[in-house]
Amino acid sequence: MADYITPLQQLIEQFRKLPGVGSKTAVRMAFSVLHLPKEEIQAFSDALLAVRDGIHTCRICCNLTEGDICEFCADDRRDRTTVCVVEDVRDIMAIERVRDYRGLYHVLGGVLSPMNGIGPEHLHIKELLDRLSDDTVKEVIVATNPSVEGEATAMYLARLLRPLSLKVTRLAYGIPVGGELEYADEFTLRRAIQGRSVI
Repeated sequence: MADYITPLQQLIEQFRKLPGVGSKTAVRMAFSVLHLPKEEIQAFSDALLAVRDGIHTCRICCNLTEGDICEFCADDRRDRTTVCVVEDVRDIMAIERVRDYRGLYHVLGGVLSPMNGIGPEHLHIKELLDRLSDDTVKEVIVATNPSVEGEATAMYLARLLRPLSLKVTRLAYGIPVGGELEYADEFTLRRAIQGRSVI
C-alpha cells in the first residue's frame, strides 16, 4: 500500500527518478508542487515538455541546441583549428566560464566504461573523426575528467588520433583526480587549459 494518495505518490515516484533526489527530497518537492498555483504548475509542465521536444544534439559537435547547429559551431569568431573534446555538455559551460578558450567543442556523451558496457560505439567518436577529416583542425584538446574512465578515454582517443598528424593535448592536472569539470572553479580550469600537455 502506498504512503500517500495515488496522484501524490505517482508524483513522488517521478521526482525520485531524478539523479540525486532521495525519498525525503521527492516528498518535499511533491508537496511543494501541490501548493503551487495552477498557472505555475502548467508553466513547469510546459518547460519540461519544451526541453524534451525542443532540444536535440548539434549535427557537428553533439552539443545541445534548439537549431541545426549549436551557438559555438555557428560562431565564425571561434578558432576552427582547435577542438576541445569533453564528456558532457555541462563541461562546455564550465570551460566557457573561464573565457580563455576560443576554439570549438565536441561532446562525447560519456566515457569508455567496459564495466558498464560502454564502448567506443556508444560515444560520439565517429562524429569526431568525421569532422577531423578535412584538415581544418590542427589541435584536439582532450578534456575528459581525471577519473579512471576519463583517463582511459583520453588514452584511447590519443591512440586513435595519432595517425591523423594532429597535435593531441590533455588538460593539465589542475583538476583533482576524481573531480569533475562541472564543479571546478575558474582559476583551476584556467590553469588546466593553459598547462595542457601532449599525450
